[in-house]
Parts: sequence; C-alpha cells; structure tokens
Amino acid sequence: MANHNRNANVPLDSVSKAIIEQLQEDGRRAYASIGKAVGLSEAAVRQRVQKLLDQGVMQIVAVTDPRTVGFSRQAMVGITVEGDVEDVADALVAMDEVDYVVVTAGSFDLMAELVCEDDEHLLDLINKRIRALPGVRRTESFVYLKLRKQTYTWGTR
Repeated sequence: MANHNRNANVPLDSVSKAIIEQLQEDGRRAYASIGKAVGLSEAAVRQRVQKLLDQGVMQIVAVTDPRTVGFSRQAMVGITVEGDVEDVADALVAMDEVDYVVVTAGSFDLMAELVCEDDEHLLDLINKRIRALPGVRRTESFVYLKLRKQTYTWGTR
C-alpha cells in the first residue's frame, strides 16, 4: 500500500475484519467460501472486498521469494535525514527497488527495504541514488543473509 494515510480512519466492523482474516489465510479463497465463513452472500463479500481495496485497507497480491524471481540481494537501510523527512521518503517510494518505507523514531529517520538483483545493483542503488538524495545525511545497510520468516497473517486483532 503506497499511501497509508487514506485508510487511517476507516472503521472496520467485525465482518470486514473476518473477511480480511480469511483472505490473509488464502488470498485466492473463493468469495462463496468466505461468505459461508462470515455469514454473507458471495455478492456481499465481493462488494465488501472491493470497498476494502478501494479504501486502501488491504491489497491482494502474490508474495514471492525474491531469490526465485532473480533478486538475490535484499537489505534494510537505515537513513538519517537533514530537513524534511517526507521529501526523502517520497523519493524512496518512487524507486522500483524499494518495497517498504517507514518513518521511524530512534537512530534513523527512515527505514527502507531494498530488493536488488545482486551486490553490484545494491551498491549502485545505495551509493549513487539513495545517498545522492537531497537531505540524506547518513545510511547504514543491513544486508539479509537468510530469510527465516515472512508472513502477513497477523489478523486484525
């Protein structure tokens, strides 16, 4: 989800939460099956899912192991910024290799996850593109050696 601000005040009832949880378990689950689980018709589930998608509450995507599709290097980069953090965050969001950007409190102003083809690609991205952004004062890279867990099934609590 590129713009989390648009869903900050969307109230979710228990049925919408149950639909989300069903889709987190299996994003390809049939609307009729979801309807049986949450007590709605297939058409009502379809309508609710579309509304949740339109509001930016959720996305339905295929999550891959980056290595299997040609991206052998992943890293998290902590970024310290002088000036407006939002400007640097917006520039990072526009980069195809950046799949996750958060504004943080603590040692870094921003954290960005990078997915690259190889070490040379990662070096080029950090050195020539990220560090070259106006306002970037410092970066620290955390190269992923092994992915042990990646899940999106935290539910709606």
